[in-house]
Amino acid sequence: MCKAKSSIVGFIGTGVMGKSMAGHILNAGYELLVFNRTKSRAADLVNKGATSVDTVGELVEKSDIIITMVGYPQDVKEVYFGEDGILNKAKKGTYAIDMTTSSPILAREIYNKAKEKGIYTLDAPVSGGDIGARQAKLAIMVGGTEENYKAVLPIFELMGTNIVLQGEAGAGQHTKMCNQIAIASNMLGVCEALLYANRSGLVPNTVLKSIETGAAGSWSLSNLGPRMIKGDFEPGFYIKHFIKDMKIAIESAEEMNLSTPGLKLAKSLYEVLETEGKGDKGTQALYQLLDRQLQSNSAI
Repeated sequence: MCKAKSSIVGFIGTGVMGKSMAGHILNAGYELLVFNRTKSRAADLVNKGATSVDTVGELVEKSDIIITMVGYPQDVKEVYFGEDGILNKAKKGTYAIDMTTSSPILAREIYNKAKEKGIYTLDAPVSGGDIGARQAKLAIMVGGTEENYKAVLPIFELMGTNIVLQGEAGAGQHTKMCNQIAIASNMLGVCEALLYANRSGLVPNTVLKSIETGAAGSWSLSNLGPRMIKGDFEPGFYIKHFIKDMKIAIESAEEMNLSTPGLKLAKSLYEVLETEGKGDKGTQALYQLLDRQLQSNSAI
């Protein structure tokens, strides 16, 4: 069991969300090693007492618990299967937790390979964006064995409040796909509702007071709606990463012969934004696209 604060935690990927997540672990008294390809993104953590390392391999060899929060499935593959990666460098008995939103198939591959080497792995993607990460209120969806889950639960509890073991390896990623499918169509609804409020002469912030606590309520409405109204389209979660997630969800759904028309529509609209160079904007920037389309239609 890796409950003790004497355990060394290695955190790979200190971006928009990873920085806050790693910070909670550091604040709880754990010795924290960090690796990020862009070293400046880990500077705040280093100033607070974390140790920055130069390579993934160095972090892996020194850590008892390793958390990965990287961008894409190919990054996960590199971090786990690469020559300098977790499955080649970690000592027996290490816990490796992938909190990236990635492929369920890849999660199972990692689990099976790690088991052969005596490494304990969990797939544990999260939801809650930059706000949830900062407030340590993330939803954490876990796939793996109950024994491994219980061993690292104290670490999860530093980052989230809704932590659920969903099933065997890959189940966490499948659950995150459910999450992203629900968000995709919901984001369309949030944007359209606020555009409707504007067009009808209402005050959008006042509209929010009425609808966010009723049947229309959602995390996106309450947290991203105000950003849309203010014109704040900076990332809590990148468009480019949401497109990645939607692609994984569509591929997984098609393997199960499941139709997802709402998901496909949302993906097509976000891809327009990406072609416009807005992949690094927050997902709430969908509002801009739909607003522009509305203005264009009005001018006809």
